[in-house]
Amino acid sequence: MDRFLELLTTVNDFMWSYFLIGLIMVTGIYFTFSTKFIQFTYIKEMFRLITEKPKVGENGEQKGVSAFQAFTISAASRVGTGTIAGVAIAIAMGGPGSVFWMWIMALFGGASSFAESTLAQVYKVRDKKGVYRGGPAYYMEKGLGQKWMGVLFAIVISITYGIAFNSVQTNTIAQALQVYNVDTHIAGIALLILTIFVIFGGVTKVVKITQWLVPVMAVAYLFIVLVIMIINIDKLPGVLAQIVKSAFGLEQVGGGVIGMGTSILLGIKRGMFTNEAGLGSTPNAAATADSTHPAKQGFIQTLGVYFDTCLVCTATAFLILLYPGVEYGAGKLQGIQLTQAALTSQVGSIGTIFLIVAIFLFGYSSVIGNYYYGETNIQYLLPKKWAVNVYRVIVCIFVYVGSVMNLDLVWGLADVTMGIMSLLNLIAIIGLSGVVYVVLKDYVKQHKQGKDPEFYLDNLPIKIDNATAWKNKKED
Repeated sequence: MDRFLELLTTVNDFMWSYFLIGLIMVTGIYFTFSTKFIQFTYIKEMFRLITEKPKVGENGEQKGVSAFQAFTISAASRVGTGTIAGVAIAIAMGGPGSVFWMWIMALFGGASSFAESTLAQVYKVRDKKGVYRGGPAYYMEKGLGQKWMGVLFAIVISITYGIAFNSVQTNTIAQALQVYNVDTHIAGIALLILTIFVIFGGVTKVVKITQWLVPVMAVAYLFIVLVIMIINIDKLPGVLAQIVKSAFGLEQVGGGVIGMGTSILLGIKRGMFTNEAGLGSTPNAAATADSTHPAKQGFIQTLGVYFDTCLVCTATAFLILLYPGVEYGAGKLQGIQLTQAALTSQVGSIGTIFLIVAIFLFGYSSVIGNYYYGETNIQYLLPKKWAVNVYRVIVCIFVYVGSVMNLDLVWGLADVTMGIMSLLNLIAIIGLSGVVYVVLKDYVKQHKQGKDPEFYLDNLPIKIDNATAWKNKKED
């Protein structure tokens, strides 16, 4: 097992240090400028769209998945243990400066998120049940014409979310419970039973559970941290200054200087794990929405990036940096246990109880959202019921296995598979950037005319092939 961990570390260091960090930032900057800073200029529109009423059929029942439901499915995966444990790991290993690079990654990554989610809507398809499905595998095949790339991505994302990311989630929950000496095997069995109950209930239950679970858990957590920040308001300017100085290697951390490169690496890696901008995961949720225009989900999922990083991750970061006992470097307190210590130092032992409940809600909802991403891609690879059931069994097994695995091992595995995913997806959305630009231009034109934008293929200046979910209609 030690040799496997060494191999993961070597692959991670090479992949992220030499080309992934640069590709992530270059892609974000490219879409920021090519869309004329759309992730900033249309924030008001993002909030309007998230409250848009779902379509209703002749019988009065909701048609398909609403914009808000698609948002909560993606939020269930985004706002997971990464926002609590992942941020703590980034700060412990990369110093306070890693938080600054999380922010930078989110701000530019918002444009990448817009692009990938818009493309997911353009190339989505209906399955046999009439439900929309889509994502990078679909736009790689239908948009780029690269079937092999779509198949490879579908395999990688199924492993990443069903095995690697779910292992991270359940491992963090099990680690949090150790404060009360709960054996990790017992925690794993309990999580296994709960997961079986949900994922064998189908996608409808996934939507219903995440729709109310995510807002409840996020608001409760943010409220507690906000109260702590208000109590310590005199210390916040110092914390903010510490983040900025450390980001550029201008301040000693823990008796030594943590290099700027380490802060950037940890900030962007953990930032991508939490907000998933450019990773290729949220397009799978974005594609499920029954929308009148592809760009609508692009805007909504961009808002999700801000919600995750600028609110939840930032709240966790400030909580940890207000903790006087925080130590930096390998072997020190990190992950969920660092966040627990920080919260307990502010509110006493009740903080430990609250965080265990919060981490369970965050982590368990992420397990649900992660499973959905995997199922969508299994349907792409092999649209057979038996294949989905086999995948469900594998997911359930790793819900338990992840609970008892080593912390460094589960995060190392997640980083490797996440890196491969992002590499494939970023290449694809750059290759389809022309489609993103045309679709956005069509939306902006109608929006400026005061219309509720509707998407028709014949209204575009270029021909988009294989967009089978959309109709043709000449402008009057």
